[in-house]
Amino acid sequence: MQNQATINNKPRGLSKGWLFVILTCTAELVWVYGFLTASLPWHFVLIAALIVLDFYFLFKACELIPTGTVYALFAASGTAGTALMDLFLFNGSFSFAKTFFMSLLLIGVIMLKLADGKSSRKS
Repeated sequence: MQNQATINNKPRGLSKGWLFVILTCTAELVWVYGFLTASLPWHFVLIAALIVLDFYFLFKACELIPTGTVYALFAASGTAGTALMDLFLFNGSFSFAKTFFMSLLLIGVIMLKLADGKSSRKS
């Protein structure tokens, strides 16, 4: 008998899990931007609320997708997104080293996802 958690060898909550990954990555970039632009005490209260919401999304994503994959995406998007915000929104500096290491992060996340898919098929 087929496990209730899977349908056609695909976890049921997978698409919802990826929605939570997108939400947590987006929320992370928004609160980082908020830290860079906040000037009043109530701004920081909103940022704190957004951080709590961000970690809720992270928690929900980890319930549906392997934690290593979720965290790798969370960290990589935060790192690359913050560097890109710095460059385009706050006139930060550009260097080939930054580009190289952000590319390395992206490649690592893709490879982690590919490796995760192969290990779940073997199970």
